[in-house]
Amino acid sequence: MDAFEKVRTKLETQPQEEYEIINAEVKHGGFVYYQEGCCLVRSKDEEADNDNYEVLFNLEELKLDQPFIDCIRVAPDEKYVAAKIRTEDSEASTCIVVKLSDQPVMEASFPNVSSFEWVKDEEEEDVLFYTFQRNLRCHDVYRATFGDNKRNERFYTEKDPSYFVFLYLTKDSRFLTINIMNKTTSEVWLIDGLSPWDPPVLIQKRIHGVLYYVEHRDDELYILTNVGEPTEFKLMRTAADTPAIMNWDLFFTMKRNTKVVDLDMFKDHCVLFLKHSNLLYVNVIGLADDSVRSLKLPPWACGFIMDTNSDPKNCPFQLCSPIRPPKYYTYKFAEGKLFEETGHEDPITKTSRVLRLEAKSKDGKSVPMTIFHKTDSEDLLKKPLLVHVYGAYGMDLKMNFRPERRVLVDDGWILAYCHVRGGGELGLQWHADGRLTKKLNGLADLEACIKTLHGQGFSQPSLTTLTAFSAGGVLVGALCNSNPELLRAVTLEAPFLDVLNTMMDTTLPLTLEELEEWGNPSSDEKHKNYIKRYCPYQNIKPQHYPSIHITAYENDERVPLKGIINYTEKLKEAITEHAKDAGEGYQAPNVVLDIQPGGNHVIEDSHKKITAQIKFLYEELGLDSTSVFENLKKYLKF
Repeated sequence: MDAFEKVRTKLETQPQEEYEIINAEVKHGGFVYYQEGCCLVRSKDEEADNDNYEVLFNLEELKLDQPFIDCIRVAPDEKYVAAKIRTEDSEASTCIVVKLSDQPVMEASFPNVSSFEWVKDEEEEDVLFYTFQRNLRCHDVYRATFGDNKRNERFYTEKDPSYFVFLYLTKDSRFLTINIMNKTTSEVWLIDGLSPWDPPVLIQKRIHGVLYYVEHRDDELYILTNVGEPTEFKLMRTAADTPAIMNWDLFFTMKRNTKVVDLDMFKDHCVLFLKHSNLLYVNVIGLADDSVRSLKLPPWACGFIMDTNSDPKNCPFQLCSPIRPPKYYTYKFAEGKLFEETGHEDPITKTSRVLRLEAKSKDGKSVPMTIFHKTDSEDLLKKPLLVHVYGAYGMDLKMNFRPERRVLVDDGWILAYCHVRGGGELGLQWHADGRLTKKLNGLADLEACIKTLHGQGFSQPSLTTLTAFSAGGVLVGALCNSNPELLRAVTLEAPFLDVLNTMMDTTLPLTLEELEEWGNPSSDEKHKNYIKRYCPYQNIKPQHYPSIHITAYENDERVPLKGIINYTEKLKEAITEHAKDAGEGYQAPNVVLDIQPGGNHVIEDSHKKITAQIKFLYEELGLDSTSVFENLKKYLKF
């Protein structure tokens, strides 16, 4: 569930089709805190767009390679600011604490911090709570104070290795929540924002299969949870002093096939950001009279970007799509209306189309697809097609703006996003129907999507390519084994391809956390045999395969390089064996393994990776790539 994950970057459209990534920024008091060059800076709110800023800390002091600020938190009275620093080639992070004064100075730094939040105690002292991450596992919560009364102590340790801990400060800063969760179950503890040294209060002890997240307003807790039937998210509330589950009252239910993307709480309103049947909605709930206003958003929009916001009168957010940069919208509570940013209109709105279609899987389930192509494209049957898929962990297929996708559409490509089971686009049940011993549903959905696209005149197998990253590699690899004739070429990034051996190795950092997704082949023979049926590595055989380009990262902790290398070697052996029996003139597919340095899992903005993947696709399809790279230069700095 990505309900409280806040996207902390903004993508602004310039008139000449140039796009600028702006790093994390936070407004607090009368200041804006953000990254300028290699420095953490702040400026007065009204001067944020000027060069009149105060340098708080130079990131070069950390001696990291191209560091950037991932997250910023300002202490309640602005005596301190904390920032999490990362680099592109590693998931490791450092949290620095800067004392704000006439001459700002770094007060402390903590390695391997995942989440962190400030509260103020009864003595008006700032207390920083943070979680410590080791080997991708986050089990410990610490609290620290600074200045004359400096201390740093472990506050909580989660003993179950299959759970992950993160912190969230309620919108009104009244409570700090300790969220302990795995893929299907959660437990939340409350720390009183006015008395942070008091013992935390348990809301509800973890119950297998029950997820819940907490907000607060006027001494009431608003709880987003899947408890009860149907097992989709619903909004409940209870008094803050009686938080246990038996006191939860149903407040608002979602329609079927609805994904809750985010929730934002205001003084008199609760705003739900929803995806229903593959379209975006905003529901504004009036907390005084329980009124509900549902707003259907523009059909071109595929994703939300949430803004950090302290204005009680307005709810700002951005909408985006894979080929269209984010556009600002603001819901104004007083007027009861949604206002759209005015100004430069992106030309892609007139030169492209977005279609929403459905494919019928072999069990009759309707699988949504989102398709993009040029408005003036003729004979789509002869156009190249790039299919995207993920289908795991209940996570939506990424549909944020990507310049390289925009360029492909401009060059005549069709883009298709297949929202298969195992993902979260249609709610929790959509995920449940594609995990554990239902993982093959996702494969059937993907196959049905591609066949439907071809059947409706969108490209043909000889011009069809498929792309995925991380766990999406499972379905792609499985399709290459079962129906390779549907595809011409495939690109994968940090793909998960050896499910069986990985899930049997409990020394790997994520194996225990991911048992709820893939099963436990070490102790459950049913899980083991089922994984063998679809695991890409286990099912490689001598046959014709599409050409495959794999980008892997040398020190990737999430998807070990060893499994990717083993898969690549076994695939090449199978291709060689098949070529011997295919006779003269057989054109064997190309298999490229591009191993990049660094320890990050997926580097989305890597120009080198983007260039290599596009070059591979054009060469495999025999297309001229001259214009696509010229257009890409408008968006990326080579």
